[in-house]
Amino acid sequence: MVEEIEEQSSEGFDLQRYVGIVRRRHMHFLLPLLAGWLVVWGASWVLPPRYRSSMSILVEQPTMPRDYVTPNVNDDLQNRMQSLTQQILSRSRLLRIIDQLHLYPDPHGRLTADDKVEQMRKDIGEPEMLRDGMGRINAFNVGFQSRDPHVAQQVTSELTNLFINENLEARQQQSEDTTKFLESQLEEARKALADQEEKIREFKGQHVGEMPGQLQSNLQILSGLQSQLQSEQDALNAAKQQHVYLQSLADQYRSLQGPVKTADGTSVGLPAIDVELEKLRAQLADLSSHYTDRHPDVRKLKEQIAKTEKMRAQLVAAGKDKSASGDASEDLAVTDPTRASMLVQVQSQLRSNQVEITNREQSIASLTAKIGDYQGRLNQEPIREQQLADLTRGYDQSKANYDDLLKRKNESAMATDMEKLQEGERFSIIDPPSLPTKPDFPNRMKFCTIGLAVGLALGVVVAGAFEFLDDRIYEEKELQKMLPIAVISEIPALPLASEQRQQRRRFWLGWATAAAVLGTILLGSAFSMLRG
Repeated sequence: MVEEIEEQSSEGFDLQRYVGIVRRRHMHFLLPLLAGWLVVWGASWVLPPRYRSSMSILVEQPTMPRDYVTPNVNDDLQNRMQSLTQQILSRSRLLRIIDQLHLYPDPHGRLTADDKVEQMRKDIGEPEMLRDGMGRINAFNVGFQSRDPHVAQQVTSELTNLFINENLEARQQQSEDTTKFLESQLEEARKALADQEEKIREFKGQHVGEMPGQLQSNLQILSGLQSQLQSEQDALNAAKQQHVYLQSLADQYRSLQGPVKTADGTSVGLPAIDVELEKLRAQLADLSSHYTDRHPDVRKLKEQIAKTEKMRAQLVAAGKDKSASGDASEDLAVTDPTRASMLVQVQSQLRSNQVEITNREQSIASLTAKIGDYQGRLNQEPIREQQLADLTRGYDQSKANYDDLLKRKNESAMATDMEKLQEGERFSIIDPPSLPTKPDFPNRMKFCTIGLAVGLALGVVVAGAFEFLDDRIYEEKELQKMLPIAVISEIPALPLASEQRQQRRRFWLGWATAAAVLGTILLGSAFSMLRG
């Protein structure tokens, strides 16, 4: 058993055996080969032809540079093409084309509208995308398949118009929607900004004089008020001193070198006037060191000194008259018109001085209240600054958001105008819908190749089946394997003349059949190439 296996493996490929099989079974191989090829090839001519019209659409980029106008439409052409394809292949649009061009006639009424739509989708197929070296879509092909080439061309033309118009409308609509959305957002931002401005305006109105920007002016006003307060206090002190002087002057009039009584019972004296003059002159020297001669207090003090000196002179003159007539009675002194006049003047000045003191005190109270108010404003300034900073921060954010939306809205409006002028990305036709001259299905050359493969497979199967079922012995090796003993000698075959003629006829018949089969296949393929 081991020796037989080794013998079989040592034999390898037996070419002579296969050549013998070909000689014996060539007719069993050629006839099925021709039959299989004829069946498939004939089917390509029996099946109804379907013509496919196609066209190429170029995706043109915007003519306006992006640095000038930024498109506000989605740049993902792949997603946009899917959306456009779904819209164009929708049921309503396809039914409109079917009714317009009378596609898929059905006299028996077996096809429903959905069946026609589904069949049309199959005949259209998926658009073929063409990409550049960077993987971007720069063109695509659209086609339609029909039994009538003119119908295929018409439907392809309709699909072309749909793709171009739908893309244009979709881009314009998307651009307008983007602009409207930005306008609505801009309006909301404007309202928010107006609310922030109103809050800041109300805050500034409620806290006038307490704002951080008014710090320097408040300090200047406070400094001015303090200067006025100091002036008023100085003037009040001077008025009080004047009051003391006038009061003592009136007393001295009543007691000039002894009490001198007037009609209302008041009296004045010369020593008090001298004391008052010294005080007034000392005050004048002090005020002159701080203010000019035009200062109201300096001028007023000079007037008081002049009046006092005039009074003193009058008192001195009155004293001399009294000593000349020393025997005058007390009633005469009381009714001396000169003394009475001077006393009346002093009393009048006292009343004016009292009014001045009252006014000065009221002015000081008012200035003190104002100074307190401004000091309160200065104390509130850090708090108001923080509150204003919080309000301003919200205002700045709203202002920045408003400015950004305004810029985007303006850019979007420009992009919308560009889309309306068809200056943006658009579809243009490279090749118009073609009128097909050869059917797209069936592909007769492809059917020829398929038929040849089917015929070869069928011929091999048939020839192999006949060889397997034939139990005759055609080779010496097979006979030797069947004999139990070795072969000592061989008797050669001695064919008769008739047998030789028969063999020659079979030989030439085989070659003729092979030539006929091969010629038939070649002629059919050539015919399919020319007419298919």
